[in-house]
Amino acid sequence: MPELPEVETVRRQLAPRVEGRTFRRVRVLDERWCMPLAPREMERALRGRRVESLGRRGKYLVWKLSGERFLLQHLRMTGNLLYDPAERPPYTRVEIDLDDGHELRYVDMRRFGTGQLADGRGELDAFLDGRLGLEPFDPDFDAEHLWALARGSRTPVKSFLLDQKRIAGVGNIYADESLHRARLRPDRLAGTLSRKSAQRLHESLRVSLLMAIKNRGSSVDTYRDAWGEIGGQQEKLLVYGRAGEPCFTCGRPLALIRIAGRSTVFCRRCQR
Repeated sequence: MPELPEVETVRRQLAPRVEGRTFRRVRVLDERWCMPLAPREMERALRGRRVESLGRRGKYLVWKLSGERFLLQHLRMTGNLLYDPAERPPYTRVEIDLDDGHELRYVDMRRFGTGQLADGRGELDAFLDGRLGLEPFDPDFDAEHLWALARGSRTPVKSFLLDQKRIAGVGNIYADESLHRARLRPDRLAGTLSRKSAQRLHESLRVSLLMAIKNRGSSVDTYRDAWGEIGGQQEKLLVYGRAGEPCFTCGRPLALIRIAGRSTVFCRRCQR
């Protein structure tokens, strides 16, 4: 699933090309994308709207459109948002033509991605605040905030990191990477973190996410950036997807367990 770095990569690539442009034509080819709104209703709501800005909150792309209307787009597991693809890609679910002749194509093999409308800033804030906590780059997300969030939690710290209502934007890849950098076992109860451990985890979250953004995200499965190209962070992952391979630090084979139904890779020696 595209996580914060992948969505931020797409946002950074598209923003200079779509801001100030108008949605000249919109075709929703998959009714699941905009449910409960009907495809024709979504098309009418978007057609003719000017893109004032393209932002992001957690894993959501936030399109601010003229008339105080917002499109909240979540790529989910296999969604890709492509700019001017050379050919019509398979599994195209949404087509948007811009007023300058360029095209956006939303492609999603498994059809889990969504597009939802919010009318006005109040409705936007209610939608996001009800689903997302702060993200690691928020000025208010410091080590003390992370420690306070974890206090009393009886869930594994890996599950804690994946809870979007607590921390927005972190998924399976960067939870594993951050816990390895922080030298923390993923099955340790979040509520047992000391302030010192929370400080290490806070720093490792930011390092892991910033490095992935710099390398345009991780293409470990279907993720592609806005140009249809793979990212580069998968070549630099420390533990994710490397079960059984040697730890880069100690050389011991990396272990694989399941936490909350998710494959979790870590080093039994380095993460205690």
